[in-house]
Amino acid sequence: MDEKFQRSRREAFQVLIAAAAGLSFASSPVTAQTLGRSNQLVAYLTRSGNTRVVAEALSRNVGADLFEIRTAEPYPVDYEAHVDLAQRQRDAEATPRLAEGVSDMARYETVFLGFPIWGGALPAPIRTFVATHDLAGKILVPFITHGGYGTGSAPETLAAIAADAQILQPFIQECDAERDTLRQISTWLADIDQEL
Repeated sequence: MDEKFQRSRREAFQVLIAAAAGLSFASSPVTAQTLGRSNQLVAYLTRSGNTRVVAEALSRNVGADLFEIRTAEPYPVDYEAHVDLAQRQRDAEATPRLAEGVSDMARYETVFLGFPIWGGALPAPIRTFVATHDLAGKILVPFITHGGYGTGSAPETLAAIAADAQILQPFIQECDAERDTLRQISTWLADIDQEL
């Protein structure tokens, strides 16, 4: 491996470690959706906001541009409807149209790619993002959030569809499980039903 790649790889690991520790390498914070200043990009998909928290921390720590991956047609707000659609898309290996793309992907040497696990798999919008952006020769640093069921098949799928990128070991974070919260609410409501 060449020296430039090794240096970028070390920097990517330092950013992940700093994000996890709450440290900061950046001289100034990056806010919201910012593109055009850095040779590093943090691109992320979020549903509940958990992945956004990690993405923003990474962006601040490395001074990277920040890009939220959104679909042209928004997903249902209702959790169960969202899960149903995500599972159908997973089974069909769908690539839903994105609201927008990164206009100058060529300028980025390192791409931190963040996503939650949907139905034990890589979310369909991440498939679209990889298919519509040339990641060949780039350092790809996944960061993954999940609700307690692990990463499922997502790392293997990402490796297969982004085979021309240099993929580093992912940062993985378990977050609160919405399904467990919904179950607890149902149980609680059943417990207090006679009092309502």
